[in-house]
Amino acid sequence: MPGRPPDGDPAPLTGELPPTALEAFTQGVDGGRDAFGAYVHVPFCLRRCGYCDFNTYTPGELGSPAVGEASSSYLEALTAEIALSARVLPARPFDTVFFGGGTPTLLDPAQIAGILGRLEETFGFAPGVEITTEANPDTVDPATSPERLAELAAAGVTRVSLGMQSAVPHVLATLDRTHDQGAVGRSVEAARDSGLATSVDLIYGTPGESLDNWRRSLEAAIALRPDHVSAYALVVEEGTRLAAQVRRGEVPAPEDDDEADKYELAEDLLRAAGYRWYEVSNWSVTEAGVCRHNEGYWRSGPWWGFGPGAHSHVGGVRWWNVRHPSAYAARLAAGRSPAQAREILDPDQRYAEDVMLRIRLAEGLPLERLRPEGRAAVDGVVHDGLADATPGGRLVLTERGRLLADTVLHRLLV
Repeated sequence: MPGRPPDGDPAPLTGELPPTALEAFTQGVDGGRDAFGAYVHVPFCLRRCGYCDFNTYTPGELGSPAVGEASSSYLEALTAEIALSARVLPARPFDTVFFGGGTPTLLDPAQIAGILGRLEETFGFAPGVEITTEANPDTVDPATSPERLAELAAAGVTRVSLGMQSAVPHVLATLDRTHDQGAVGRSVEAARDSGLATSVDLIYGTPGESLDNWRRSLEAAIALRPDHVSAYALVVEEGTRLAAQVRRGEVPAPEDDDEADKYELAEDLLRAAGYRWYEVSNWSVTEAGVCRHNEGYWRSGPWWGFGPGAHSHVGGVRWWNVRHPSAYAARLAAGRSPAQAREILDPDQRYAEDVMLRIRLAEGLPLERLRPEGRAAVDGVVHDGLADATPGGRLVLTERGRLLADTVLHRLLV
C-alpha cells in the first residue's frame, strides 16, 4: 500500500502561498536562477510491484474495470488544479515537465498531449523545455505497441525514462516486474528512432541478486547506449509486500556492504563506458543527457506537483496533495485546493536541505554556501578522503564520499 504522507500544518483552502514564497519565486526569474518544473503524478498501475510504496492504484482498487474509465475524472481534476496553480503563482514558463507515477504511459498519448497543451497555454514553456515521461517497458514495447513511442514524441515528450530495474529474470520476478529484457532493448531503440532522449533506471540490492547478476544488468544497460542511467539501492519500505517477506524471513534484507560493492561496480563499469556521474545515483554520457527536472530538485528550485499525492515546493514552502484520486477530485470539484498539508521551512531547515541536496551533485557544494562551522569541517572531510576542495571553491564528493554521503552531511552540519 502507499506509504503514509508526512505530517504538516493546515494548508489554505485557496492554495495561496505566503508573500515571501512568491517573492522568492519571482526573484528566481529576475536573477535567471532556479528552473521551474511541473511534476504530473499519474496514479495508475496495472499491478502493484512488491517493493513499491508509491501512491498508485490498480483499476480494481478504484472500482473501474480499466484505466481508461478512471482516467476521465483524473484528467478533469488535473485540469482544475492547473487552473488553481495559475491563480496562485505569477506567470512564469515551465523549464521542465515530468510525468511520474504510477505508470504514466497507461494514459493515451493524446491525453498526455492534452495535459501538456493545458500547461503550455496556462504558463507557457521555456525554449528547449525538457518533457520526460517514465514508462514501464511493456507499455511502450514496439512488439505490442508499434507506434506508442512515436506518438509520445508527437505529443511533445522529449525524453523517456524506462524502468528496466534488472536484466536478470529471477531478480525481476522478486521485484514483481512484468517485462523482460527484450522489451527494454526494443523500447530504447524505438525511442531513439523517434527522436527521444533515453534513460534506463536500475535497482541494486534485491534479495537474491548476486554481484554477477548486478554486473549482467549493468552490462545489458550499457549495451543499449542510453543517454542516461540511474542506479538506486533498493529500500525495503514499510507496508510493502517485500517488507512483509523480509519480516517473515522469506527473503533476506539488503546488506549495506553488498550495496556498497554494487555501487562501486556501477561506477567502474559506467565510467569505463563513457558515462559520468553528475549526482550520486545518476550518470549521463553528455551534458545534454542530464535530467534537468531532477536537477531542479537537487538545487532546491521551485516546482508544482499536480495530481493525487503530488508534492510541491516554492520559495521554502512545501505542500502535498491528498493521496486518493477520489478525494483529490472531490476537493477540486468543490473549488478547493487539493493540498492536504504544508510546511514552511525556517532558515535552519532551508540551510540543512540545501547542503544535503547540493553535496550530492558532481558540480559540488559551493563553500560560500556553508556556515562558518561547516567551513571549519571541510579540511577534515578532505583529509579523510571523503571529498575534494576544488580551486573554484567547491566541495566535491570522492567515490568513497558518495558511499558515505550521510556521514559527510552530518560533519558539515554539526
